[in-house]
Order: sequence, then structure tokens, then C-alpha cells
Amino acid sequence: MSAEAELSAVLERDNAPPTRPPLPWRRIAARTVDTALPWLLPLALVALWFTGAEQGWISPQVLPPPQFVWETLRDLALNGDLWLHVSTSFTRVGVGFAIGTSLGLLLGSAMGLSRSVEAYLLPSFNALVQIPVLAWLPFVLLIVGIGEPLKYILIAKAAMVPVALNTLQGFRQTPVALREVGQVYGYSRRQQVLEIVLPHAVPTLFTGVRLGFTKAWLSLVVVELVASSEGLGYLIVYGRQLFQLDLVMAAVIVVGAIGYAIDRLLDRLEAVANRHRPGGAQ
Repeated sequence: MSAEAELSAVLERDNAPPTRPPLPWRRIAARTVDTALPWLLPLALVALWFTGAEQGWISPQVLPPPQFVWETLRDLALNGDLWLHVSTSFTRVGVGFAIGTSLGLLLGSAMGLSRSVEAYLLPSFNALVQIPVLAWLPFVLLIVGIGEPLKYILIAKAAMVPVALNTLQGFRQTPVALREVGQVYGYSRRQQVLEIVLPHAVPTLFTGVRLGFTKAWLSLVVVELVASSEGLGYLIVYGRQLFQLDLVMAAVIVVGAIGYAIDRLLDRLEAVANRHRPGGAQ
């Protein structure tokens, strides 16, 4: 580019009108749109449900009207049955998730910090995790019976797998340059893990925890469908056996709402942890 062209470009840039920041109402409108977009599909499905029930597209015995499901849900809440089943399921998933997450963190950390441990354990671990939870049910049933330990073990197994694999991945993704800097400054093995490896593994660790909870929550419902006399999964089975599909749909809605709420909570905790880690957005 010639000197005249460069000078002309500079003068044009300097004389250009300043860029105005977006008006407050535009920012509010954009934020409102971003908030409303995820709800469009659920609202459309609910509207389709209402329309189908009103027009009689599907028999009420197959797809009960929304008002029937709402009345069933309200009755369950008022007579206390809903809270009994929710508290039972929460206890089971809480214990199983805590055990599975602890084991997953320990196993993933051991494999992530030692190539030898990874070489010994990872192939067998990858083979075992391919077996679904229901396939383990007969074996665990023979060992511990049909009581609460059965549910804790299966839920813990489901939660442990994604936590362990993501912990291993998080520990392996630390930049080699940072490790070398730690060695130059004379960091001990413990200091390297706590001050270099762990902070960079935080996002992946939280991803593993979120996936672990999702697997635990899904396994909870599956276990309660098979071997339980109370809980949200049992409520679904009970409604199906009586052919009360309004009860089934009410229980399904509660399961989905609780799972979504806890996933959003874990997402917020992940964002907070990322802001406070080294190099995170403040």
C-alpha cells in the first residue's frame, strides 16, 4: 500500500463517527430473547399436548389431558406421597452419587498421575464400563440382596465411570510447558499437582461430576423401576400397573424437573469454580 493510501485510510478511520454502545433497552431485549429461546420447544410441546387432548387426536387412556396430570400432581403433593417418594429417591441418589464420585476421583487421579497405574487399570476399566447397569443387577442382587445397598452400589457404579474418565483427561491436559516451569522453580510433586495440574483440570472435573450426576439420576430411576417399593421410579411402575398414565406422567415430570434443576445448580457451581481458578475470568 502506498503512503498516500495509508494516509487516506488513517484519515478516514479518524473521521469515522464513533461506535455507539448498544442502548440499554436493546441489551435488555437481547437478554430476554436469549432467556426465552430455550423455552420455545417445551412450550410448543405443551401447546401440542393441549391441542391433541382437546381435539381428541389420542385417547385419554393413552395420553391423559394436561389438567388430569396437574390434578394428580397436586393431589400427590397435598397428601404427602410425592414428598415421601422424592425424599426416598434423593437419599438413594445422594448416597450413591457421593460414593461413586469419591471413587471416580480417586481412580481417575491415580491413573492421571501414574502412567503405570493407567496401563494396568484403564484397559480393564474401559471393558467393564461398557456393561450397562441392568446387566450388573443379577450379580449384585445375589451378593447384597434386594435392599438399599443394591441401589447404592448400582448408582455409585453409574456415577463413577464419567467422573473417573474426566478426571484422567483433566490431569492429562495440563500443558507440558507449565510442568517444566514448575520443575525449574523446584516444585515438589505435591506442589505441581495442587498448584499446576489441579487448577487446569477443574473444568474437566466439573464436567465429569455433572455427567456423573446425570448417570446416577438415570440409574436411580432404572433401579427403582426394577427393585423398589417406594421412590419416583416405583411411582412410575405403580401407575403403569394400574394403567393410570396421569400418575406416570406426573412422576416423569417430577423426575425431569428435579434432574434439570440440579444440573443447573452444578452448572452454576462450575462457573464459580472456573472464575476463581488461575487464569479464569474474574
